[in-house]
Amino acid sequence: MTELTLADFDFELPPELIAQHPAPERSASRLLDATGAAPVDRVFRDLPALLAPGDLLVFNDTRVIKARLLGEKPTGGAVEALVERVLPGHEVLAHLRASKAPRAGTTIRFAGAFDAEVLGRGGPDDSLFHLRLPGDPLALLDAHGHVPLPPYITHDDSAEDAVRYQTVFAARPGAVAAPTAALHFDDAVLAALDARGIGRTAITLHVGAGTFQPVRSERIAEHRMHSEWFEVGAATVAAIEAARARGGRIVAVGTTTLRALESAALGGRLAPHTGDTDIFITPGFRFRVVDRLITNFHLPRSTLMMLVSAFAGHAEVMALYHHAIEARYRFFSYGDAMLLARR
Repeated sequence: MTELTLADFDFELPPELIAQHPAPERSASRLLDATGAAPVDRVFRDLPALLAPGDLLVFNDTRVIKARLLGEKPTGGAVEALVERVLPGHEVLAHLRASKAPRAGTTIRFAGAFDAEVLGRGGPDDSLFHLRLPGDPLALLDAHGHVPLPPYITHDDSAEDAVRYQTVFAARPGAVAAPTAALHFDDAVLAALDARGIGRTAITLHVGAGTFQPVRSERIAEHRMHSEWFEVGAATVAAIEAARARGGRIVAVGTTTLRALESAALGGRLAPHTGDTDIFITPGFRFRVVDRLITNFHLPRSTLMMLVSAFAGHAEVMALYHHAIEARYRFFSYGDAMLLARR
């Protein structure tokens, strides 16, 4: 197979198709069903009828935190922080935007409410800043932070975003971006899945800001993937094994769920795992766990375009995106979804 390059994952997207707000109802989003011989335009609430009794849906139960903080340095210079990871001891790792990078020992006043001390640089390549806060970071963020909307959403966060940029089953705080394929599920869809005999289980992957990081190398093999914390528990592994034993299919809700499951199976078979993953899934990857994937439409030239192309076929995915653009589907985090079958 000819090596694919970054340009192979590019496409022209009319700006008006970038969804700036969610659909009026979660399950009223459109769903492009790509599991048959030809794509079919559906509505997300049709999903239960597209799955079979005995299938198993795997969700990401991460909870988006209000990770964006606005503050100022002692000089009065503006600072914007995006908390990437909460550490023990009231400490965090954060992206900082300022006219001049603050040095270790600097105190930053956030939201006019509390002071944070810069301890130095941190993260895998020292691209983040290590901060110490005066109390529980999650409580301070919840009280003073903003919903960390993606960079392509142009409005400031609102009360609508606090509700809708969060799944209905979000449980474990730590993500700075939503697992967006799961945003389409509401109580009615979950009840319909239960009534049809379709199982549910969950993993946790705390989505990081690196999910929006552009790929800059034309040779995709040279791209360095960001790292995210995840956990696949023993109960989830058992649920997947039981579904397999009864002939059910494993349906990953979102690329974050797929990344967690396939990371936990890199040893050859799925096993419980807790830790970081920097798995980079590109065409040619051998999938061991996931049979179906529910996913939103992704940014051109992104690692997620590469992942869905690995799962469903590069030519097939590019054709589906062409169809979605022609049919005026809504793209990205607040946009519509597709249901893909593994090739």
